[in-house]
Amino acid sequence: MNSPLLELNSEQWEDLCDRCGRCCLVKLEDEDTGTLHYTNVACEFLDTDSCSCKDYKNRMRVQPGCIRLSPTRLDLMDIMPTTCAYRRLHEGRPLHAPQNLKVTGKVVSQQYVHDDQLPEHIVDWISAGSGQCS
Repeated sequence: MNSPLLELNSEQWEDLCDRCGRCCLVKLEDEDTGTLHYTNVACEFLDTDSCSCKDYKNRMRVQPGCIRLSPTRLDLMDIMPTTCAYRRLHEGRPLHAPQNLKVTGKVVSQQYVHDDQLPEHIVDWISAGSGQCS
């Protein structure tokens, strides 16, 4: 696939981000079906007010599970929320103005949730087709 994302320079790449924080939520994969489920549990490094990483520059070091989306890792698009601007552009869908996409006020920090509790935090509003949080 010849993705429009490959035409972006580094500044354009960073500017494309909606700064919604949805990609920073813990995801669970169903071992039987491979289906990805989003939770309302945010990475402990996500500032849930600004929806930005508290240590963006060092995010891969401080959080080894962090996803580093880049033009060389377009294979990660399937795990990005359907509302994600990178995914929308990659899939040839129109970009939209952020419409209540931010996770602010809708999530809890990972530091307060034990891994055994994660299934209780599965939500369906992350990749809502309308782009609206319910």
